[in-house]
Amino acid sequence: MARGKSLVVSFKSNHQYQGMLLPPDLSELVAQNHPVRVVSDILDKVDIGQLMQQYKPGGASNYHPRMLLKVLVFAYINNIYSSRKIEEALHQNINFMWLSGMSKPDHNTINRFRGQRLQKTLQPIFTQVVLLLCEEGVLSLKELYTDGTKIEANANRYTFVWGNSIKNNKAKMQQQLNELWQYAQSIAAAELDDDHDPSGFDKIASEKIEQTIATINEALKDKPIDKKIRQRLNYAKKNWPSALARYAEQENIMGDDRSSYSKTDEDATFMRMKEDHMKNGQLKPAYNLQISTNNQYIVNYSLHQNTTDTNTLQGHLNIFRRQYGKMPSNITADAGYGSEQNYEWLEKKRITAYVKYNHFDRDQHGNSRNKNPYRTDKLTYDQEKDKYICPSGKTMKNIGSHQHLTKAGFKQTITRYKAGKCNGCPLRSDCHGQKGNRIIEVNHNLNRLKRRAEKRLKTKRGIEKRKQRCHDTEPVFANIKHNHLFKRFMMRGLDKVSIEAGLLALAHNLRKKAA
Repeated sequence: MARGKSLVVSFKSNHQYQGMLLPPDLSELVAQNHPVRVVSDILDKVDIGQLMQQYKPGGASNYHPRMLLKVLVFAYINNIYSSRKIEEALHQNINFMWLSGMSKPDHNTINRFRGQRLQKTLQPIFTQVVLLLCEEGVLSLKELYTDGTKIEANANRYTFVWGNSIKNNKAKMQQQLNELWQYAQSIAAAELDDDHDPSGFDKIASEKIEQTIATINEALKDKPIDKKIRQRLNYAKKNWPSALARYAEQENIMGDDRSSYSKTDEDATFMRMKEDHMKNGQLKPAYNLQISTNNQYIVNYSLHQNTTDTNTLQGHLNIFRRQYGKMPSNITADAGYGSEQNYEWLEKKRITAYVKYNHFDRDQHGNSRNKNPYRTDKLTYDQEKDKYICPSGKTMKNIGSHQHLTKAGFKQTITRYKAGKCNGCPLRSDCHGQKGNRIIEVNHNLNRLKRRAEKRLKTKRGIEKRKQRCHDTEPVFANIKHNHLFKRFMMRGLDKVSIEAGLLALAHNLRKKAA
């Protein structure tokens, strides 16, 4: 046998049950460059005065809100979103133990702090963190890159209320009530009061239905009528008033800006999601999360019930102004924000907008741009004489303007132009399919704003901005949803879900800072 070698296998000593003379220091067990220390150091610097005001004096002692805030943010950094999972981590994870000072709040305490105490207090804390990062020079508040994504709500996918369904049901009631009234008129016209004629109702309501049905029943009381008519009257009397009352309540919950909501989370709107595992275009209850980033740091976030991004921009930037006391110098966004209302608003606020309009990308390709040479925007316009020249070289005269109100309540001025004579024109079949002479509708203000946007987007700086947006904002969403697996909110209601959005944004910034 060779010298120095042994046939006996040796093991290191196992001291599992050996007691310690002195308890270990948790700080020594946490690495100096660990992200938990970054979270603790930065959140120690922020002012939590507003959060402290959420507590009332007297009673039993409370866990310190700064400690609970640190624990929540660090949990979101580590993809732990459930209050029960956070409670478990406080008992098992050394980093959480160090952060909480060995305190062990239960899941009810954690959830109550997150859902109640942080309302209206988290966004100022987030703003302070952004300002601290800004002072370090890692981001700028002057240049924003804005985008939105839809995140599923914590709601049942099949307990829905549709605005169009309510309108259709009310229209059917109106039609059937008219038919019953006409039937009653054919039998007992003299006994009917014209004040209850449903054809004169501006909108159908519970009281009006009750009065009309009572009038019809009174007129047909002693008359021999069809059995089916009697059944329809009884059904209408029993069910329609309560149905209309329910519809009125649902419309009140839905408001004027939405077309649907979930019964299990009434603030959630049904939206078309990119995560469509059934491949059937199913709508799901969700919220529209808007963020503005700089250097892949989130500097502003807002939550909306809109299914599209178009009507979210102004509210989103107003939150930015409220938090930082100023507007950004410029903003870059995709075509989802390129509306007349947004262009005009940004122009008034003197914010340089690198915002695409809906056909910008298509117009950059020759094949798409030249696909339809007879399109309205391809026609020659004489601004001095306010007239268009049709493809055959004839004049299209101004025949008047009208106001159009968008769903968002924005007034657009639409001007109409009419060709002089299309009959016999060899280009007519390709030019248009209207009866008579061709009429076009033009929004001159929108066209002006689009020209300015196109010119700005094609500059050297505009091209740089468009490229930067792709790898500034979109990777943030990819990181949150795919790398950190946050695809569904844990809480319900717009106020509470906004807290989760703020925790996500705060966790993302601190995670990136610690990286």
